Amino acid sequence: MIWLTWRQFRMQAVVAAAALTAVIAALAVTGRGLSHLYGDSGLAGCQAPSDCGRLAAGFLDQVKASGTHYYAIFILGAVLLLVVPALIGMFWGAPLITHEFETGTFRLAWNQSVTRTRWLAVKLGLVGLASMTAAGLLSLIMTWWSSPINRAIDLPGGRTGAATLNRFAPLLFATGGIAPVGYAAFAFALGVTAGVLIRRTVPAMAVTLVVFAAVQVAMPLWVRPYLMPPLHSTTALDAASIPTLNITPTQMIITPADSQPGAWVIANQAVTAGGRAFAGPPPQACLSNSAPPAACPAAINRLHLRQALVYQPASRYWPFQWYETLIFLALALALAGFCGWWIRRRRLS
Repeated sequence: MIWLTWRQFRMQAVVAAAALTAVIAALAVTGRGLSHLYGDSGLAGCQAPSDCGRLAAGFLDQVKASGTHYYAIFILGAVLLLVVPALIGMFWGAPLITHEFETGTFRLAWNQSVTRTRWLAVKLGLVGLASMTAAGLLSLIMTWWSSPINRAIDLPGGRTGAATLNRFAPLLFATGGIAPVGYAAFAFALGVTAGVLIRRTVPAMAVTLVVFAAVQVAMPLWVRPYLMPPLHSTTALDAASIPTLNITPTQMIITPADSQPGAWVIANQAVTAGGRAFAGPPPQACLSNSAPPAACPAAINRLHLRQALVYQPASRYWPFQWYETLIFLALALALAGFCGWWIRRRRLS
């Protein structure tokens, strides 16, 4: 049964292995240049937080510079890791059982000594393991390649001028670490389930893509924020460090500086001494065109505002990765169990 499953799957496996080898070779070659750029930046030996922040910002600016290709590879790699689990579900999971139903070859297998349970278990085990391995290897090499960028982000001040590179951002979180392994397992099991229920390959592929995309959108919005309770901090607000200040004659919206490098900031606002969000009115010094530049920050400091921050620290990145991976592996096992129950109980003609 294992040999038969391999013969049916070998063409997809060869194509995937060739594509994966090409991607790994390209990342291995360009990864050396990125490592040298990180070494030349001086980040490896910085000590003072202010120096580390300045060097990290400079390194990330170099990565994002138009003359280099590192940022493009970084984004393309993330997109590839986001797409690969969906492709696995569509092209490996959905046709796996559906093709047997459409061609009728499942009758030949079941008329031998192979039970339905063993027939399904071998198919799910072999192809599912290949799916997880492919996604895991791709994520591993991409995580290695982007490790200089990740180290710069996690340094104090590392997000200065490069907030879009935060590892907790939905796109980057879903395409780094071990999470893609869980996504691949879930997408594969989802495709198999869609095929078992619909019994038509193309509709099953479409359903797999839609459902997987919906789950990928729902996870960062409604599940991930609650995997661990966020931390809260309230500190004095220094007006001199405010990066964004929106002022109208009746309203002043203050966005304090991000004081937690590499963290997932859930809420960041200026509040009054009583804990209420501050929205104005602005001090007269901030409205006057003739006032000196230092007058507005001094007037804001006299308001005695505080910065209220709700965040997940950068140190929780890997716990979040493990929790989310285990959730998707559990979902994959549940779907596989449902497929086994459905095939054993249903009469298939």
